[in-house]
Amino acid sequence: MNTTAKSRIAYDLKTPTGLGAQATRDIGAAATALLADIFALYLKTKNFHWHTSGPHFRDYHRLLDDQGAEIIAMTDPLAERARALGACTIRSIGDISRRQRLEDNDADFVHPHEMLAELREDNATLVARMRATHDLCDEYGDVATASLLENWIDEGEKRVWFLFETLRDTNR
Repeated sequence: MNTTAKSRIAYDLKTPTGLGAQATRDIGAAATALLADIFALYLKTKNFHWHTSGPHFRDYHRLLDDQGAEIIAMTDPLAERARALGACTIRSIGDISRRQRLEDNDADFVHPHEMLAELREDNATLVARMRATHDLCDEYGDVATASLLENWIDEGEKRVWFLFETLRDTNR
């Protein structure tokens, strides 16, 4: 028997949860979409971390390394929460690319200020999407997923703030 074909058979996880089927479907889908965006933002943050240059190299390099670590730390708890709801989650880089809503940046060179501005906007977008998912959780009474999101919203707003303040002189 072909094991690849066998592994691609769809199945219902039937994970027990106190939430209804519609809640688990909707929240699981929202969590998986967020997860794809988080992975995309993590990789973009690391890309810019690896490729920043100029007189503020050390500061930007360290800032983006810290932010990347904070972003990647969300992935396992969010994926496990989606699975606890009975949803499937991210399976591969290709799966991420099909689901992500944040745009990649594959440019050979990006000015450091453009990097930080792009990350500021992407983090703000992610925060807005986390808030929308939190609202969905509130509608269904999913306090467990909502409580995870609350801390990440705070962390995301802090990342936006740091990026904004770092660019303050260039915003005048």
